[in-house]
Amino acid sequence: MNEYIIIKGARENNLKNISLSIPKYKLVVLTGPSGSGKSTLAMDTLQRECQRQYMESMGMASGSVSKPKVESIEGLSPSISVGQHVTNRNPRSTVGTVTDIYTYVRFIFSRFGERICPSCSGLIPPSFEQQGLLLEDDEDMYNPTITCPHCDASLDTLSMSHFSFNKPEGACETCSGLGHVASIHEAAVFNSELSLREGGVASLSGVHRDIQIRILVAAAKHYGFELDPDQPLKEYGEIQRDLLYYGVESEAFKRHYPQVKPVQGTKFEGVIPGLWRRYKEKEGESGGQEKDNSFFHETICPDCLGARLKKEIRQVRTAGSTITEVADWSLSDVYSWLSDLQIALPPEGQHLLEPIIHDMPTKLKRILDVGLGYLSLNRQTVTLSGGETQRLRLASLLGSGLTGVLFILDEPTTGLHPRDTVGLIRVLQQLRDLGNTVLVIEHDVEMMRAADHIIDIGPGAGEYGGTVVGEGSLEELIANESSVTGAYLREDRLPSPSRLRSAGNGHLISIREAQVRNVSISSVSFPLGCLVAVTGVSGSGKSTLVFDILAQGSSGTHLTGCEEITGLEHVGQTVIFDQTPMGRMQRSNVATYTDVFTHLRQLFAGLPEAKIRKLTSKHFSFNTSGGRCEKCQGLGTVSVDMNFLPDLEVKCPDCKGKRFTDEVLQVHFKGLSISDILNMSIQESLEILKTEVKIAAIIEMLCEVGLGYLKWGQSVKTLSGGEGQRIRLAKELSKPAKHHTLYLLDEPTTGLHPSDIKQLHALLRKLVDSRNTVVIVEHSLELIRESDWIIDIGPEGGAAGGKLVAVGTPEQVAEVQASHTGRFLKHIL
Repeated sequence: MNEYIIIKGARENNLKNISLSIPKYKLVVLTGPSGSGKSTLAMDTLQRECQRQYMESMGMASGSVSKPKVESIEGLSPSISVGQHVTNRNPRSTVGTVTDIYTYVRFIFSRFGERICPSCSGLIPPSFEQQGLLLEDDEDMYNPTITCPHCDASLDTLSMSHFSFNKPEGACETCSGLGHVASIHEAAVFNSELSLREGGVASLSGVHRDIQIRILVAAAKHYGFELDPDQPLKEYGEIQRDLLYYGVESEAFKRHYPQVKPVQGTKFEGVIPGLWRRYKEKEGESGGQEKDNSFFHETICPDCLGARLKKEIRQVRTAGSTITEVADWSLSDVYSWLSDLQIALPPEGQHLLEPIIHDMPTKLKRILDVGLGYLSLNRQTVTLSGGETQRLRLASLLGSGLTGVLFILDEPTTGLHPRDTVGLIRVLQQLRDLGNTVLVIEHDVEMMRAADHIIDIGPGAGEYGGTVVGEGSLEELIANESSVTGAYLREDRLPSPSRLRSAGNGHLISIREAQVRNVSISSVSFPLGCLVAVTGVSGSGKSTLVFDILAQGSSGTHLTGCEEITGLEHVGQTVIFDQTPMGRMQRSNVATYTDVFTHLRQLFAGLPEAKIRKLTSKHFSFNTSGGRCEKCQGLGTVSVDMNFLPDLEVKCPDCKGKRFTDEVLQVHFKGLSISDILNMSIQESLEILKTEVKIAAIIEMLCEVGLGYLKWGQSVKTLSGGEGQRIRLAKELSKPAKHHTLYLLDEPTTGLHPSDIKQLHALLRKLVDSRNTVVIVEHSLELIRESDWIIDIGPEGGAAGGKLVAVGTPEQVAEVQASHTGRFLKHIL
């Protein structure tokens, strides 16, 4: 049996013809600076070749997955990649449903629930007549009745479906089991000052708008009146307004023409019915419909108050608790509840609990081991972070019993407190011990210590990376003079220099009586003019305190979640950098987002060759017609319809991915076209553009935040949350600061190698030295120990968190016994 995966001549992206052997059935960590080529090796080379070989072995189309640029890979196993992308954006999907734990809970309540008789309000004890039924949803085929002992009323036996908010038997009829109801915010949809062509209806845009306008005008003509698309909406009469708002099939419009029927080409749906139709098709989900969602107000359902279930179902109790209460508990509490359940339930039904007692605690324990015990069963999966989603899937894979598989994980410690990393490592080791190969892209030092083998890629990012600079155990890496990771660890082992901590400017922002979600803090203060780290285990309430309470103080709106915030008069502005994705606009890339593209277009338009050809800056834009390739409309790729499969993006056959016409590409700056520069990394372009002062300043700032490996033409859609946050930070820092600014950052070290964290710390320290305040929600001990002040929240996650555990300098917090952060800080200080 081949004990190694042998890679020869890997040349994908920035990989420099590397060859290496990865030991199988081991826990292997792939590390190196951000952008060095780790993901290219793991995902774009190994994972893609696994997919390609699998599809070929199944007789599927060989061209559906392209072969990576590699000479050969031997010893491959079937692979599963566990990334950080949230793919399930259905609002009906919860932690309980995706883990199947809610299925177990529904089984328990359907068999052991005490219900209230709707006729006499008497208590009906659980019935065990369905003892032979399995733990499945198709038990509805067998639905006997029971008799209430108090009034002889005949009632249907409750099935598992009655406890599901995704089925009509159990879903609240007012909100259809969503927990909220929606209404259209008409002021956001219609701008009465504008005409249709000027954008008077915000939900209509692009080609879709032009088509709808044609149908609208045709419908008006069919009914015998005029509708001018260039007329402001405020000048519309009642009939034009009813047609535009509600469409030809609505009662509002039919009262004008009760006898006339629409014909082909005049069936205008109406803006409001169209919005409702799309909303219902997606059930409020945001996947690709962010703009539509902004037109709706969502409020908690007045009948179920967000519980999603019918009233009679919410009244059923098992061991003294309702299913709504159980769904609101943390998974840690549900785990504890199971032990109490066996004692509380009647002995005649105990045998029904056997499959539950065997499977449910095991599933829960795996989730607790990956640090997600603070999540509740009713938490929507769409609200989970990428790291939480990845670890949830990892917990389920552990229960699959798969062996001989190559698992590839992308930074699974993202968002994890060092305390929880220990449990995650244990889970990965269990996967390995089942006979699998576990390959982890990771920067975490504890994960490296636990690894059987480490591969260090570097030495830098982008064109400066792509080679193997070190291999072996952690100790071998530390002894390796060429290893970037080893160099950092060698330095980290030296005695720490005495740190000069900023004492601040003497002013404080103080929050009094913070009470929201699990946070319950009577008083907490943030010293101004400092680097402040807000720490604590996952789910402890850090983000709630900073982004839901502290951040609102600058908005000027009515405060929620606390009684008072004082000291804001000492702050000129607040700038928030969270992990929100940068958007889904395919046309927005690194160059356009940072405004570098505007300077580039002006630079190229000012060149002699451009003037001879009478090319303006407009011709050098891929977003407007004139100089762009019209086949792909400047995107460089065209979409191929794959019928029932997702559309496939392929290189444009006309411009070969260069985005522009041949005439525009003939204009060169230092031998390069504007397309060449868009295909360059930020770091590479510095040598070319260093004489352009405005551009060079932005390039240097992007390199300072560790993003020099990104390409200018790279779509912002492809950036991780951490990359997006740092690119926003660089853009903000390139602007001159006018006032004392409060910067709020959400885990800025996400995706950063320890050596890059040092660079980020220097940048944040520069902000503080410029008399600003920086507050970071952070797990990285490397950055926490360099902060001036720590606010530690906890002690645990969920309901057991939200309290102030420790406050002070890193040295002071390290001495607090109750602080998990302090315990780990003491180890590294």
